[in-house]
Amino acid sequence: MKIHITKLFLAVLALTVIVSAVPALSAQKKTAPKVKTGAVCPKPLPKKTAAKPVVKKAQTTKATTKQPQKVAKKLPRLLDLGADKCIPCKMMIPVLDSLKKEYKGKLTVEFIDVWKNPNAGQKYKISTIPTQIFYDANGKELYRHIGYFPKEDILAKFKELKIDLKK
Repeated sequence: MKIHITKLFLAVLALTVIVSAVPALSAQKKTAPKVKTGAVCPKPLPKKTAAKPVVKKAQTTKATTKQPQKVAKKLPRLLDLGADKCIPCKMMIPVLDSLKKEYKGKLTVEFIDVWKNPNAGQKYKISTIPTQIFYDANGKELYRHIGYFPKEDILAKFKELKIDLKK
């Protein structure tokens, strides 16, 4: 069984490389292949790098009156930690984009590339990508999923967590 899965994975990987190498094929609209929930990237996360201190300059303002700031509406949040070059992470991009458009103003959808931002992996305590973290409107973590996660399953999980995105 493991041999068949390995061969299937290598075949999908080879096909992905071929399609991305041929400009005429890669320019066509791509749809994510049907894969089992939970496909993960085999490449390890980068090690933590030392953070450089950020020095902010003092800002001077000409106006002395304070303007009221808009209070941001608290929304449930879906955070996806992955990488641009990880195949299961790439498959999550259309899912995240669709959720971002369809539930604008009802759900915050974020992506963090942990290969470009290695401190994020440690901050969120992840060891495998892609990892999706579900938060309620108050910022409380409710659930984590590791691997590819189809849109229908994400919406079902929000429903299971009693978060109504239809409002």
